[in-house]
Amino acid sequence: MRPEHPPEFPVSVHDLTVAYHRKPVLWDIDLNIPQGTLSGIVGPNGAGKSTLLKSCLNLIPKTSGEILIYGKPYEHQRDLIAYVPQRESVDWDFPVSALDVVAMGTYRKLGWFKRVGKSQKKQAHEALEKVGIGHLAHRQISQLSGGQQQRVFLARALVQDAEIYFMDEPFAAVDAATEQAIIELLQDLNKRGKTVLCVHHDLATVSRYFDHLVLLNMRIVASGPTQETFNRDNLQKTYGGKLQLLDDIAEALKNVGR
Repeated sequence: MRPEHPPEFPVSVHDLTVAYHRKPVLWDIDLNIPQGTLSGIVGPNGAGKSTLLKSCLNLIPKTSGEILIYGKPYEHQRDLIAYVPQRESVDWDFPVSALDVVAMGTYRKLGWFKRVGKSQKKQAHEALEKVGIGHLAHRQISQLSGGQQQRVFLARALVQDAEIYFMDEPFAAVDAATEQAIIELLQDLNKRGKTVLCVHHDLATVSRYFDHLVLLNMRIVASGPTQETFNRDNLQKTYGGKLQLLDDIAEALKNVGR
């Protein structure tokens, strides 16, 4: 095991570069996400936050670098991972019910060529109950609100019973009740020793939601415990001139050490 990839880290990234049409989106990324943390990734639009998540999941090709999950390549550790994509990236017109979508989370352990049975449907229904929409189990996903659709994807991640949860802006465009339900769910996962890595955009809630933080703008600006990392200097380096354009920055900085 190379020293930059300690096996005790759930996610370990070394010398990662990703480019689209030869234009770098991520550059020379080195990052270790500690076990059992609720980790946020923040940065301006176009900083490569979603790209970093997708690179860890082998959803997009790397130009260079290496990513290991508990010291091994993703292909050998995929059963340990659950993923909640951005809601906008999903075809919500596909004719399936909320229960069907959540039950898909059991496929990996069940096996792709076996039918979902009563046990798996029970797990799926319990997960929907846990996120507060058990009564919508048989509703077509196209008929759900944005917040309800997000809860469906969270329920699907729950039935996977993973060790690491990758979440791409789970709080985006949801109502206050759904946001509260999501953070309570993430905190519960955290208490159970799970590791959560979450792309986030609202600086006002960073210090309340996350105990570990990654500040990203094509490169890693800073990474570490939120209390140490979320400060004026690092935010200025991350956002630069865009910092003054953020409507919520004044509120966010109330909790930042001087």
